[in-house]
Amino acid sequence: MTEPAAPSTPGGFGRARQNDIYRAGVLGRRPRVPTDFATLERRARRKLPARAWAYAAGGAGGGATMRANRAAFDRWAIVPRMLRDVSRRDLGVELFGRRLPAPVLFAPVGAAGLVHPEADVAVARAAAALGVPYVLSSQGCAPMEECAAVMGDAPRWFQLYWSSDDALVDSLLRRAAAIRADAVVVTLDTTMLGWRPMDLNLGSLPFARGQGIAQYTSDARFRDLVRERIAAARASGTKPDVTVTLDAVKALVSMSRRFPGGLLANLRSPEPRAAVETFLDVYSRPSLSWDDLATLRARTDLPVLLKGVLHPDDARRAVDAGVDGIVVSNHGGRQVDGSIAALDALTGIAPAVAGRVKLLLDSGIRSGADVFKALALGADAVTVGRPHLYGLALAGAEGARDAVADIIAEFDLTLGLSGLTSVAEVTKDALQRV
Repeated sequence: MTEPAAPSTPGGFGRARQNDIYRAGVLGRRPRVPTDFATLERRARRKLPARAWAYAAGGAGGGATMRANRAAFDRWAIVPRMLRDVSRRDLGVELFGRRLPAPVLFAPVGAAGLVHPEADVAVARAAAALGVPYVLSSQGCAPMEECAAVMGDAPRWFQLYWSSDDALVDSLLRRAAAIRADAVVVTLDTTMLGWRPMDLNLGSLPFARGQGIAQYTSDARFRDLVRERIAAARASGTKPDVTVTLDAVKALVSMSRRFPGGLLANLRSPEPRAAVETFLDVYSRPSLSWDDLATLRARTDLPVLLKGVLHPDDARRAVDAGVDGIVVSNHGGRQVDGSIAALDALTGIAPAVAGRVKLLLDSGIRSGADVFKALALGADAVTVGRPHLYGLALAGAEGARDAVADIIAEFDLTLGLSGLTSVAEVTKDALQRV
């Protein structure tokens, strides 16, 4: 199948993508990436090993929040209008000084190396092919500089987990500016990991094996912290408490393979193991407060968004604090079991901020119809997480690209079939509460 046209294709990206798939079908070629989420998820589950599937698909507790995210979309119905000229449609939006071809971003997903060896670099290529932003994860498996190098002038943002070491926060922000990120997304809802039984039942945390910490091991300040840790242990005569098992050896090899430098040298060095322990100590800050966020303007000139906001009062306070945007998110249902659905939270936050900052919806987007509903309820754009991760698992960069291209194509067709021709026309009037 040919590469998807750009979302700004005259006459409609959706029709162009649809026609490409049908033309390929005449030749007996079916899409490598299923065009509906249910099939995509089933195929990814068959493809992935247990640890990878647990991390990619798992949620907090019994999964109530994940189910709530989907149920929230089902409570709204689109009401199409007829006999309007929808032959030309404009999916474009402007975010932080850049015109984007569609209101869709690739969400940050940590430890993507679990599902594909090219991990974040492949996702970066996918996003660049569509011209939409990739929010580079703090928990990436490749340094942000490697991702930026394959993206050319395509838009990229950086997601920041606020470390307990302020100098590391500053270093990550400087690097984000150096790769010409358009914005910084500060994740608020993961100051500690939620209770995730699928991972816990396997005793599996990718970061403990050195997966998903490449932003840290490539950072000069973090490497200083690692060396300080080793020096302090040597000065005190402390030795690592290690029980030698086959799994422990495999974990050490995993850490050493992912640490900068040669594998054999790393196996003889204390640094890979110390890096993992240092990361586990400093990656997040449970004490993070509004006072910390007030220092952001002195730390970076980039636009700042807060991710994980679910309450209107927090949204108002964020606006008063001078942030540039809010990402309404419950972390894809991975942090608090029984949390409010992200879309339900959006309906309260949108009127509270009243257009004073950019508003994005994360968590639960699975289709173009979902994108339409999110925009109608007040979002300026959405982020897509699990669909692109599952596409990555099935077909690498092309799979991640196709999974998101299909969502954009369906959104384009939904827009036109609802009698609308631009994102600006998508308002709550296009919906009815079921």
